[in-house]
Amino acid sequence: MNIPDELRYSSDHEWISRDGDTVTIGITDYAQDSLGDVVFVETPEVGDSVSVADTFTEVESTKSVSDIYAPVSGTISEANPLLEDQPELLNTDPYGDGWICRIEMSDPSEFDALLDAGAYRSLTEG
Repeated sequence: MNIPDELRYSSDHEWISRDGDTVTIGITDYAQDSLGDVVFVETPEVGDSVSVADTFTEVESTKSVSDIYAPVSGTISEANPLLEDQPELLNTDPYGDGWICRIEMSDPSEFDALLDAGAYRSLTEG
């Protein structure tokens, strides 16, 4: 399982990359493997406000429909347009072209509360 050291993680299996006060969010390799083949991604609405642990989108796979939770509070600043026609990017490139959205954080300290790669490894191997 691929768990890049430079990212942060939520206990709900989202990965988070930070650039200033903006974070990019996707689902982890562990999550996409558990879901199976992704067939649809409901991309979040740009401009929507989210709070930590809010459901902000859904991912549908051949196995189930799964909620995706906001790992930080803020405003959706961008949604990945590629996912509309290529939802399988969550399976084939979860840490690259398979990102889901970007959030402009309202409380950057929330990022520091997320899991580092070592803690996420412990969570998924436990």
